[in-house]
Amino acid sequence: MTGENQTVVAEFVLTGLTESPELQIPLFLIFFIIYLITMVGNLGLIALIWKDPHLHTPMYLLLGSLAFADACASSSVTPKMLVNILSKDHKILLVECFTQFYFFGSSATTECFLLSVMAYDRYVAICNPLLYPVMMSNSLCMHFIHVSYTVGFLHSAIHVGLLVRLHFCKSNIIDYFYCEILQLFKISCTDASVNVLLVLIFSAFIQGFTFMTIIVSYFSVLFAILKTKSEKGRSKAFSTCSAHLLSVSLFYGTLFLMYVRPGSGSGEHKDRMYSLFYTIIIPFLNPFIYSLRNKEVTAALRRKMK
Repeated sequence: MTGENQTVVAEFVLTGLTESPELQIPLFLIFFIIYLITMVGNLGLIALIWKDPHLHTPMYLLLGSLAFADACASSSVTPKMLVNILSKDHKILLVECFTQFYFFGSSATTECFLLSVMAYDRYVAICNPLLYPVMMSNSLCMHFIHVSYTVGFLHSAIHVGLLVRLHFCKSNIIDYFYCEILQLFKISCTDASVNVLLVLIFSAFIQGFTFMTIIVSYFSVLFAILKTKSEKGRSKAFSTCSAHLLSVSLFYGTLFLMYVRPGSGSGEHKDRMYSLFYTIIIPFLNPFIYSLRNKEVTAALRRKMK
């Protein structure tokens, strides 16, 4: 290698979603509106749950925690992306890059565990309603939330700690709209095979474990619903479960395709679409999926508006 090639990179350049000038303004407006709705929806939901005593139950404590994780995930990626869309300078410092990945990675991992706890909560509420106060008390729910966030922070810290040992001298261009970890491995001039292996192992374990917990919980719920004689109760439970499973399918489907699938070379454009879903679109959709269809949330919102 030449002396120039051995220069260690201290900052990166994010290429963004597209280089077409005519698409920059429309993309900025679309994602700016999405981000505003995401933050209003998620932070508004957190405020509503905090202010209304009727919503101080495990289900809504979990929903508020999920809303906070969604707000953090979106905020770790979207503002920088919006700035880059309008700016000609797409640079991001190495420390900023690692920090961006850390907060997004910890939020995504936390969301995996929160979704599995939410599925368990619905399982207990529908399949064992008499034991619900014991099996899912507020204090136990808060323990689950603390564990979810702790695991999220630790998991992301492990990957960032391993990223620090890498040197980047091949290129400083990240052909992506945020500092995605697999893209960082591609431009590293240090052997990143250990990093790649750990990403695969941790992703397979975390996503596999939490996803199976969700599937088992919701299958048990669905069997319990089918035994219910009340048509109204069955319809309500089906509606809730289908909405939750839609969100879970989108979230886990894109994560599996990005981090657990074999290296099949699906193409950068597909990878960007997968990333857009779990970084921006799903945090935007979750408040609608989990809240607007919920009568207790809408009733609490009416009370506060009055």
